Amino acid sequence: MFFLPLEAVTVTLTGGSKLTASDGAAGDRFGGSVSVSGSRAVVGAPHDDDDGSSSGSAYVFERASDGTWSQAAKLTASDGAAGDSFGSSVSVSGSRAVVGAPHDDDDGSSSGSAYVFESSSDGAWSEVSKLTASDGAGGSFGNSVAVSGDRIVVGAQHKDYSSGSAYVFERASDGTWSKVSKLTASDRATYNWFGNSVSVSGDRIVVGAQHKDS
Repeated sequence: MFFLPLEAVTVTLTGGSKLTASDGAAGDRFGGSVSVSGSRAVVGAPHDDDDGSSSGSAYVFERASDGTWSQAAKLTASDGAAGDSFGSSVSVSGSRAVVGAPHDDDDGSSSGSAYVFESSSDGAWSEVSKLTASDGAGGSFGNSVAVSGDRIVVGAQHKDYSSGSAYVFERASDGTWSKVSKLTASDRATYNWFGNSVSVSGDRIVVGAQHKDS
């Protein structure tokens, strides 16, 4: 894996608030990914080193009634390991957050994964599910993530010789998450990077293909 030598950075919200990690350090890449939903923001730091070099983390911030933002939680993977880059992508919808770790190795080198976290009534965050691709090998699954209610979309830009794909997951009434669809482009081609970016709102999904040549 090749990483740019970036330093710890900050995130500025509209209105002037500046967010930093409570334990930030040089090279953490805090702000490598961001997402906001209402009065809650999640910020990824994919080169944080809590579970080994570049294992990664994500920080949850919440806005108080007086308009101030404060760190409410730090999220890490239950099975985090060096090089996973957890926090490369983040998305939050209400009390649910998804964090991508595209270099996790469960199904082979950089097969990738995405972790689902939920906030309880007392404000505590816990990991409730780990998502992987059913055909995972080598796809960087989790390089992009998006959540809207009970639906999650996860991009895997390097799947199938980097033509790329995106996977749709839905939550059942018992709280379990399962894959319901794999999305690919109708005109897919090698190195298109379909799944480089994803977004979901209700029953509509958009998937980016950064290197498409048309």
